[in-house]
Amino acid sequence: MQAFNRSHQRTGTLWDGRFKSCLVDSDNYLLTVYRYIELNPIRAAIADAPEKYAWSSAQGNLGFWSDPTLTPHPVFLALAADVKARSRVYWHWLLQGISSEELKAIRLHLQQEKALGSERFRSMVRRTLNRDVSWRPPGRPKRSPLERPPDLNAPA
Repeated sequence: MQAFNRSHQRTGTLWDGRFKSCLVDSDNYLLTVYRYIELNPIRAAIADAPEKYAWSSAQGNLGFWSDPTLTPHPVFLALAADVKARSRVYWHWLLQGISSEELKAIRLHLQQEKALGSERFRSMVRRTLNRDVSWRPPGRPKRSPLERPPDLNAPA
């Protein structure tokens, strides 16, 4: 580990951060998350195409090979009736890339491990888990002027 860290000018364990996840609304958000994951190697400059990254599900989703460990989601299967047509539709979807708004939303929800989806989906998850599932800005909430204690150093 020390030799690896020295050669790559880094510190800590190889898998330094803890695993993070978030619940995803399958109706409108699942394929966007598929695209986010499968374009990660391109954003990280590890590969120049999603299917060229050896550990990507893109190879299976694009129909290059069949992997018994890859279970396609029903939303993915609904793209087209057969593998060839689905691969073509998914390829065009993947090439559209991910917008900066989508990228930001996924990263924010993942960071705080909050539910990513419609208000209806988040409401259902909130009721089911009995906890807040909406993303919030970091830091303590700002107090309203009425809640603030008086500033004793302010001029009278």
